[in-house]
Amino acid sequence: MPTLSHDSTTEDTQLRSEIDRSLRHPVMFFFTSGAAWLAVSLVLGIIASAKTHSPGFLGECSWFQYGRSFPAHINALVYGWGAQAAFGVMIWLMARLSRQPSRNAGTLLVAGHIWNLAVTLGVVGILLGHGSGKHWMEFPTFVWPVLLAAYACIAIWVMISFRVRRGDHIYISQWYLLGATLWFPWIYLTANLYVNVFDVHPLMAAAVNGWFRQAMVFLFFTPVAIASAYYITAKITARAIYNYAYSVGGFWALAIIAPWAGMHVVMGAPIPMFLQNTGAAATMLAAVPLLFAGVNILKTTSGHADLAAHSPSLRFTVAGVFGMIALAILGVILAHPAAARYTQFSLAGYGYEVLALYGFFSMCMFGAIYFIVPRVTRREWLSRRLIRTHFWFSVYGVLLIVLFCTLLGAFQQGAAQENHVQPWKQAVNSTYPFAVGTTLAWCAILYANIFFFLHLTLMWLRLGRRSSHPTLLRRDHSALGPHGPEGDVDELESAGA
Repeated sequence: MPTLSHDSTTEDTQLRSEIDRSLRHPVMFFFTSGAAWLAVSLVLGIIASAKTHSPGFLGECSWFQYGRSFPAHINALVYGWGAQAAFGVMIWLMARLSRQPSRNAGTLLVAGHIWNLAVTLGVVGILLGHGSGKHWMEFPTFVWPVLLAAYACIAIWVMISFRVRRGDHIYISQWYLLGATLWFPWIYLTANLYVNVFDVHPLMAAAVNGWFRQAMVFLFFTPVAIASAYYITAKITARAIYNYAYSVGGFWALAIIAPWAGMHVVMGAPIPMFLQNTGAAATMLAAVPLLFAGVNILKTTSGHADLAAHSPSLRFTVAGVFGMIALAILGVILAHPAAARYTQFSLAGYGYEVLALYGFFSMCMFGAIYFIVPRVTRREWLSRRLIRTHFWFSVYGVLLIVLFCTLLGAFQQGAAQENHVQPWKQAVNSTYPFAVGTTLAWCAILYANIFFFLHLTLMWLRLGRRSSHPTLLRRDHSALGPHGPEGDVDELESAGA
């Protein structure tokens, strides 16, 4: 019997190593190119933020006017970094949970190169003044079909990987990954057809655009981040998910509620009131599945504070889960009509997006990257200090941005706008200290992520510290059954000194 157990463990280890080797190049391509786009987005974000309090900054360069640098910053963050980080996590996680090596990684690489080319053309087009002017959809109109075609190749690969999985059980992470895979083309195609193709009234186009942004957050970025968080916490703590029924219920609650959210961003506009009220109510109710997932993940990690302190993956993931809980609470506040009176035309929307894309989604992706990269490169991270710098500068930076743009700056700006006695210029000037603070916070985040990109690139070049253990496996975790990890044998993730 011990011999059979040992043979099974050896076979599982070899299978995971084969999966990691088969996906090394596409996974590292998505992660590294995404990290490069993140750095570009942060530079553009610093320029755009500086323009809000120092309009003369780079004033002689038309490329970096606020009307160009800000949308380029957002779109590079969403499609350059966010989408590619999600793709890398999706393909690796689905292959690991399906227990099947990739036989056509070249397709993923081709799709990745096409995606990056389209994003490059889109960002350059925005900077040249050819943006569409629709938030999160500013790329020139010829770009979106190319992105959709590239995504189709990735989505088909993910679906085939799930279809040929070993075993019948579907892990909770697979539920969320399948949801994100199927929801993205529906969201992206529907929004672009109504905004860029069909002859839709501009007010309804603005409402559809608001729906698109919220749907991207709730139905693409959120499922990928939750799938990663469930997997990482169960792996590192070697425990089954605290309550599997809650996790499945949270998934279906998200699937039912989230598609209705978003149109409250045009509250007060001459469009049907039921669309506005439904969007506000759905955004507030979406807090329920987010809180379900957050509590479930945190209960899984309870009693393992030492692991969160020493594991980069768990540390970033737990921070991302707290970001998700904060996003749920902030969404309830901002969607309420009483608060919308002050925040609708303020910095609050930007703060909410930064919390969603960086404070929640990106932190979970960083946790996944710190877990995945040593396994696909068979190298250890070079420096624990760089990882800690990345973590703390990211946490403090995003907290300051959210604080300045929502809880402080937004309501002060909204109250000043409501005061019709004072001149409008005074309302604009009231945000000056918060705009300066936001710029400095973005500088801190850029500082952290430049080192993250360099660290990641060195790992892709396989210049990390060698390990004598296959994919850094250190200790034997017993299988946790169908509701836990798939019987993997993982270490506690030591980063180099």
